[in-house]
Amino acid sequence: MEHTSEKITVKTILIDLLTCLLAALCVAGSLYFFSNYNAFAPGGVTGFASIFATLLHAGDISSNMSLFMILLNTPIFLLVAIFVSKRTGVMLLVYMCFQSGLMMLFRFLHDAYGLPYYAALPSDPLYEQGNELLFAAIGVGVISGFGFSLMLRRFGASGGTFAISALIKHFHPERSIAWVAFVMDASVVFVSLFAYETGINALIVTLLNIFISDFISDFFLQGGKSGYKFEIVTDDPEALSKELMTILHRGVTAVPAKGMYSGQEKSILVCIVRKRQIGAFLKILKKHGATFSYSAKVNEVYGNFREDPLAK
Repeated sequence: MEHTSEKITVKTILIDLLTCLLAALCVAGSLYFFSNYNAFAPGGVTGFASIFATLLHAGDISSNMSLFMILLNTPIFLLVAIFVSKRTGVMLLVYMCFQSGLMMLFRFLHDAYGLPYYAALPSDPLYEQGNELLFAAIGVGVISGFGFSLMLRRFGASGGTFAISALIKHFHPERSIAWVAFVMDASVVFVSLFAYETGINALIVTLLNIFISDFISDFFLQGGKSGYKFEIVTDDPEALSKELMTILHRGVTAVPAKGMYSGQEKSILVCIVRKRQIGAFLKILKKHGATFSYSAKVNEVYGNFREDPLAK
């Protein structure tokens, strides 16, 4: 998460600010349009801000939530700036200010010009037949998950939970921090059962929202560069490699090997393909009887990994 080795330029700062703004727009928009007025919470520190804003029962929830987001996150991000990474801590503060400001702006536009939101509660004046809490959870999960992925890809952190994890890792590098996000999200899910009028529905929808946002965040971080790595043990590496490279337009790496049972010299071919090419890959393998292969999914692929022009 440390970025001190990166040269800070005007271009870097502008990209940082633009990333924070776009991510904040996604997250703030998803919270305003789908979450804040539908009696369920997002995950992490923002979820606690939403719960506190709901329990306050004074003023508008978006405005109250913006205030609690600043109060809860500012000390955490300042500690990140001091102990972990100055750039990351400062950008998280900027991101939070953008997010809080945008939510207040959306509420102002609602009061002044009637900016709508997705109302899934029958008691809401904006409620329309067919609006469902599950749809609201999907909406906020997908949009906020994309916003989180922007922050994670650029800064390695997307909010208070990640910042807390970074602080724990800084002071206790030997400890696993996987439990931090689980504890934070589980606490939000549990408290939402009592904080919102919808009761068990709030718990289920909060849980669904957290799951979807995490899934979408991971998808945008890894899904675009994912593939499948095949390792093939073969007696005929030249012909098989030529066919794979010609038909699939993927590189193949050969590693010398020896069959310990037969004592014969063989080759292990390593080839990474897209998911959509697995069918064509297996058809090629069937043509070569003396082969044995296995595969594993890879989440990140770097380097010369050309697209098949015929697959587009």
